[in-house]
Amino acid sequence: MRYELYYWNGIQGRGEFVRLALEEAAADYVDVCRNEGGEDAMMTLLDSDAVTRPPFAPPFLKAGRQLIGQTANILLFLGPRHGLAPDDEAGRLWTHSLQLTIADLVSEVHDSHHPLASSMYYEEQRREAKKRAANLVRERLPKFLGYFERVLARSARTPRFLVGRALTYVDLSMFQVVAGLRYAYPNAMAGLEKRCPRLVDLHEHVRLRPRIAAYLASARRLPFNEQGIFRHYRALDA
Repeated sequence: MRYELYYWNGIQGRGEFVRLALEEAAADYVDVCRNEGGEDAMMTLLDSDAVTRPPFAPPFLKAGRQLIGQTANILLFLGPRHGLAPDDEAGRLWTHSLQLTIADLVSEVHDSHHPLASSMYYEEQRREAKKRAANLVRERLPKFLGYFERVLARSARTPRFLVGRALTYVDLSMFQVVAGLRYAYPNAMAGLEKRCPRLVDLHEHVRLRPRIAAYLASARRLPFNEQGIFRHYRALDA
């Protein structure tokens, strides 16, 4: 099966969590919106009355006749099919729970630069963003990163994975979170990483996996920029 991934062209965003899983699995997929006419095709699927189960928003994945929306839901679908999730139900639910927690963190990171409305430019909400970002760095990031550090601490294995003995899609997602936060909040992360050595090790392990390393070095990996979720504004990382 050749998967079709639908997500906005030019940004990593939430689609990147799906891309990393597809790349690690060496899955056959096309990033539809990076091709001519791709965004038009995406909007047609979102708006068409012929689609009985339409996704709310990108990213969504076309797998055969199925359209699967929501990042965590897509990964829940892909994980067992590509060896990126545990075999048992309890393990799959635990992995999904961790991914949903990552989704909460990603939303808070986004809202740190768009605290009032996504439809407004950052420049229209600078003052509010500065307050929200300060709270993110002071309270929310330590809470989230500390939680995942504790999860890793329960594993006595090397390398330490978040779930069980093998890498899962949630490890790939945590790699993306650390990479994104390093881009968006380099000054804050310089201090926070000292409290999360296991997360730093996990990031490095994922970065060096052959398929991920090849992906990161390729044109398929879009750079971070100020249009995505992880944005660097100097005023917010003071």
